[in-house]
Amino acid sequence: MRCLCLLFVFISQLAFSQATSYNWPVFRGKSSLSGFTDFEIPDKPVLLWKSASGARSKSSPVLNQNVIYFGNEKGTVFAMDDAGKILWSCETGSAIEAPPLFYGGKVYAGSGDGSLRAVDGRTGRILWTYKTDNKIAGSANYWEASGRSGIVFGSYDYFLHCIDPASGKLIWKAETDNYINGTPSVFGNRVIFGGCDGILRVADVLTGRETDTLNIGVYIAASPAIYSGTACFGDYNGELYCVDLKDRKVLWQASATQNAGPIVAIPAVGNKYVVIGNDDKYMYCFDMNTGRELWKYMTKGAITGSAVMTPEKVIFGSTDGNIYLLDIKSGKKIWSFNAGSPISSSPVVTKDRFYFLTEDGRILAFGTKR
Repeated sequence: MRCLCLLFVFISQLAFSQATSYNWPVFRGKSSLSGFTDFEIPDKPVLLWKSASGARSKSSPVLNQNVIYFGNEKGTVFAMDDAGKILWSCETGSAIEAPPLFYGGKVYAGSGDGSLRAVDGRTGRILWTYKTDNKIAGSANYWEASGRSGIVFGSYDYFLHCIDPASGKLIWKAETDNYINGTPSVFGNRVIFGGCDGILRVADVLTGRETDTLNIGVYIAASPAIYSGTACFGDYNGELYCVDLKDRKVLWQASATQNAGPIVAIPAVGNKYVVIGNDDKYMYCFDMNTGRELWKYMTKGAITGSAVMTPEKVIFGSTDGNIYLLDIKSGKKIWSFNAGSPISSSPVVTKDRFYFLTEDGRILAFGTKR
């Protein structure tokens, strides 16, 4: 994840460590949801393998110690090794739209029946189930502060829930005025999230007490990406915002173009760039400091999945069925791949490899031959 795993950590626990940067245990890679990685993608990656899950999926995969976890619309949670072999599968009985979370040896999966289930990462056995009053569409996230930890996630029951990762017991919940569709971001001891009430909220992770709000007035369908103390997010009208979390003000707002549609993806934010896809089929890149549009790249389908940014490139999928790799400075295409099915997921990117989940339920692994 964010720091290298220390060599003296017990080897038997490495398969479930949260510390190694080779992992991608959270949707978007980090609890900040920045979608930025220091790993670079080769200019000409090759398809290494593909593996089918047997059902459609609009979820996204996560990865821990070379094990890939994801869910599908049948309600199955899968664990798959880095050769595409299924290690175990777990039936939940309800469609899984939300990407899973791997934390502390458990896989946390939210589903359409409003349940968040904790699944043992080694065996696939359901350990406990926490029930909300409506469906869970966004991934869970985690926080660690003052020697404590919690799992946070939103529900269509209008609440952000925080539960104990070991027992599944409620720690706190924060009420909003409409559905929470996206994944909450975590930045230090704060959780930042938006919802269909059009309000960006900041709350204390220990208590759930709301410390700040920003009323956009338009549905916030996705999540804020946090980078260097700023939160970047889009709304359902296609507007993009960059907010200074310390000074509590909007730094800039990029107005939607005439043909722009809803932004349902999370921006990728890093270095001096903000990259976001739109329902109008374009991937946009903005200057992080000024909000000036630097380039845009048109695909043949709506871009509902979230891109990942590397130091030199940006990679994303489109509902036109293609995966695109672009140069971050110019927006020019470096490479593309026809996956044969729409892609609405966000990729996992690690050293020498990246993984996509297609809507027809296949995991595709790309990289260089080892």
